[in-house]
Amino acid sequence: MDLSTRVQSNPPNQQEFVLATTSTNPNMSCREVMTEYDEISRESIRKVAENKAYTARSLIDLVRFVAPKMMQRAEAHFSHGIAENLDDPKYSHFKYWSNPLETKLPDAPDMEIYCLYGVGIPTERSYVYKLSPSDRCRSIPFQIDSSADRGKDSCLKGGVSFVDGDESVPVLSTGFMCAKGWRGKTRFNPSGISTYVREYRHKPPASLFEGRGLESGAHVDILGNVALIEDVLRVAAGATGEELGGDRIYSDILQMSERINIRL
Repeated sequence: MDLSTRVQSNPPNQQEFVLATTSTNPNMSCREVMTEYDEISRESIRKVAENKAYTARSLIDLVRFVAPKMMQRAEAHFSHGIAENLDDPKYSHFKYWSNPLETKLPDAPDMEIYCLYGVGIPTERSYVYKLSPSDRCRSIPFQIDSSADRGKDSCLKGGVSFVDGDESVPVLSTGFMCAKGWRGKTRFNPSGISTYVREYRHKPPASLFEGRGLESGAHVDILGNVALIEDVLRVAAGATGEELGGDRIYSDILQMSERINIRL
C-alpha cells in the first residue's frame, strides 16, 4: 500500500470492518495485555489491506478504526481538517489553534511571519506495505515491502519514498503556509501579514570537532546553525524581512505550493 502517491477512489467502508471476539479470561495464551489492536479480526485486517492507497485524509479514518479510544483522546485536543468557514464560532476552541488551515492569523498588518527550516536531506514521506506472512497471535500483520525499489536515482528506496526536507519533516509541510497559504491577503491571513521563507541548506560537519555542524539543516541540529541564529537575532533586534534579504529558497517549495489546490 503506497500511503501517498495514489488516491483510492473508493476507500473501504468502516462498517465492513469486523471486530474480533475478545475474552477477559486472564489465562488466555495470547491476550495477556489487551489493547485496541487486539480487537481487530484477521478478516478486518484483510479488508484494510484491500485498499491500495491511504492518503493523509483516508489514513485518519483508518486510525479511527484501528485505535478509536486513542483517536478520541487525540481529537479532543487536535484537529486535522480544512476549515470551510473560518468565522464559525467552533474554531475558537483550542483544539483548532495548532492547525493553520483551521484558524486565521491576527489582524496585525504590521506583523511579519517567518518560516525558518532546513532543506537538502532525504526525508521519509510515504511507505509501501505488504501483508506479513506470519499469522501468529499478536503479530503485526503488515511490514514495509523492502523489495519496492525503483533504482538508485529514484525517490522510492526499500519501500520508503523520500523527498526534500529536514530529515524529519518534508519541505511541503514546513514551507507551504509562508509560500502560499499565508502569502498576500488570503482567508487564513485576512490582514495581509508579510511572510518570508528562509531555508537553510544542509551541510554536514566537516570533522568531529564541529559536533553536529554549524550549517546543519537537520530537524533538531538546525538550532546550532549559525545562519539561522543570525537571522533570529537580527529579527529580535528589529530587522525586517526585507532587511534580511527577503525569501531565501533552495528547494522547489514555490512550484510545489502552486500545485496544492485549496481555497485561499
